[in-house]
Amino acid sequence: MNWGGKLILTMLIFIAFILAMGAFMLSKQSNDALVEGNYYEKGLTYNEEYQSKQNTIDDGQTPIININEKQIVIQMKDSVDYALRLIRPSDIKADKNLNGHTIGDNNLILIPKKPQDKGLWFLDMEWKINSKNYRFKQNITL
Repeated sequence: MNWGGKLILTMLIFIAFILAMGAFMLSKQSNDALVEGNYYEKGLTYNEEYQSKQNTIDDGQTPIININEKQIVIQMKDSVDYALRLIRPSDIKADKNLNGHTIGDNNLILIPKKPQDKGLWFLDMEWKINSKNYRFKQNITL
């Protein structure tokens, strides 16, 4: 094979590589959690979300988060009914939605931790006290 044939073969291999990488990236795009499907609706309710975050700061309702080997422990100031989301930015299928009521006199929320849960997570929590909305968001690393 002469140098012209080798050049064309190299170009064809390169083009095939680029096409394969493009197809791979498009197939992985559906698992991307960085863009939400309902971003327009969230934009319309942004003022309510901001006010509930501000209520958390103003009223001193910020939860205390402790992470140990087996679980995530969240301590609330008061006994509340909550809606909690753990969002995994690298895999939308791993997201967890939890609803419930705090446990015991210490107003705890206990979330079991699995070995495959390691990495960055977004914690998004909402609750209501006396018809006043509260919201807390924080990045956590497991």
